[in-house]
Amino acid sequence: MKRMTGILRLVVPRLLSVALMMFLVSVLVFAALRLLPIDPIGAALPPGATEAERQLIMKEFGLDRPIVEQYVMWASNLTQGRLGMSINLRTDVGAPLAAAIPATLELVMAALAVGITLGVGGGLALFAVRGTAMEPLGNVVTSILASIPDFVWAIFGILSMGVWWRALPFIGRIDSGLVVHEVTGFMLIDTLVAGQWDSFANALLHLVLPATALGLAFAPMVTRILRSSLLTVILEDFIHFARLRGVSEREVLLKHALRNAALPTLSLIGVQAGFMFGGTLLVEAIFGWPGLGSLMVTAARGGDMPMIQGAALVYCLGVLLINLIVDMASLALNPRLRKS
Repeated sequence: MKRMTGILRLVVPRLLSVALMMFLVSVLVFAALRLLPIDPIGAALPPGATEAERQLIMKEFGLDRPIVEQYVMWASNLTQGRLGMSINLRTDVGAPLAAAIPATLELVMAALAVGITLGVGGGLALFAVRGTAMEPLGNVVTSILASIPDFVWAIFGILSMGVWWRALPFIGRIDSGLVVHEVTGFMLIDTLVAGQWDSFANALLHLVLPATALGLAFAPMVTRILRSSLLTVILEDFIHFARLRGVSEREVLLKHALRNAALPTLSLIGVQAGFMFGGTLLVEAIFGWPGLGSLMVTAARGGDMPMIQGAALVYCLGVLLINLIVDMASLALNPRLRKS
């Protein structure tokens, strides 16, 4: 009972902060979209539409009312699980968002796997060459890689692996000739469940370039923080005592130093994972990936405010939940944080 009370004392404030941030983001996004000089119903009007037709559509979507009243109506719908009606698609915003979320999550999880693998490997490699002539070279290479944004990696991947060598596909999630019965929306899972091995391999190949582009932009930061943490931890007394006991350098690194250096690295991964989830927009647009980013770009082009609002809320919720999970993981791994 006492343990449960302690967990609630840690979780409840963080859940309340998530709710507060969601409210603030909803207000800011709602107000900003209405202050921008965009025509929200331009794409929905037929050619040569009259002013009467314009006013009719404005009234249909409640855009003729004061902004405060519009927000109250929208917030009221949110409490009932409705994100509003898309102006361009004339359908509930929740349906296309629900279809796009698995694609973005699948891409982000694959990119995290690539970035963490490369980042941890790079951090261990840089730590291993400390004090040698290779250390300055490794630092320079890491700095150069950290300065290249994900969309540049995406374009380079398309030109090299997609156009020049034609080794990997770079449009969409799967070839148009393949049909997959969607159950979860996660292409790799659905193809495995259905036993469609050819489709699974094809979907995996489509995932390589966009996930690598995001992962390569993410990995250098993991490399830097892990190396820095290892250099700090290796000077601690418990490392010295472990060596005095005859523990090998490999065991010192993997069982003692790496475990303690993992906490700041985990925190960075959580923060960057949130940024990655919110920053897939450009990469999805470049690869024609049918996720939240592509949906947001299409909505922005058409001035579809309800769709933009819904996508922005999903992005915000995803980032906040990722940060919440990382906070709880840090608390679980570090007793000193729980005591404080």
